[in-house]
Amino acid sequence: MEKGLIDKTGKGLKEWIEIVEKENFEKHGQIMKFLKTSHKMTHGFANFVALKTLKSDAGSFEEEDLIATQYKGKEALFAIYEKLIAEIKEFGSDIEIVPKKSSVSLITKKQFALIQPSTKTRVDLGIKIKDKEPKGRLENSGPFGAMCTHRVQITDVSQVDEEVMSYLKEAYEKSK
Repeated sequence: MEKGLIDKTGKGLKEWIEIVEKENFEKHGQIMKFLKTSHKMTHGFANFVALKTLKSDAGSFEEEDLIATQYKGKEALFAIYEKLIAEIKEFGSDIEIVPKKSSVSLITKKQFALIQPSTKTRVDLGIKIKDKEPKGRLENSGPFGAMCTHRVQITDVSQVDEEVMSYLKEAYEKSK
């Protein structure tokens, strides 16, 4: 969003926050209305700037804090996350790792995977591979809905194996 903001408006996030802060708005809706009417900003970018100005979105927190919060009470699963990230980074330097409140998105031109500690005993790996039939460990997307086409449930670091990595590699290749 931040890169697109500069491309579409000619101003960076810091500049937009300064513009909004001069107006002394207290509510998200006030900021949205101001940006959309006075600056002809699209809804998505106005929402992004409003959330960042009010520091009320997941992107306003440090990445390490977001990940630590995801694994609080689920520390035994953190090794699964670390192994997945280490293996995925080997695919290429064009991968963006984006921590959010409850998951971490993996993106090239578009999201190709998502890592989420869903329970105290399981990490759900969402994978986006269109036109691939669910089979074996590669299940329907389940709780991910349209964000991903498939899900792999991982309960132990040993399950981050060649099969799982081949699904991730396929999703990565198709996301470019």
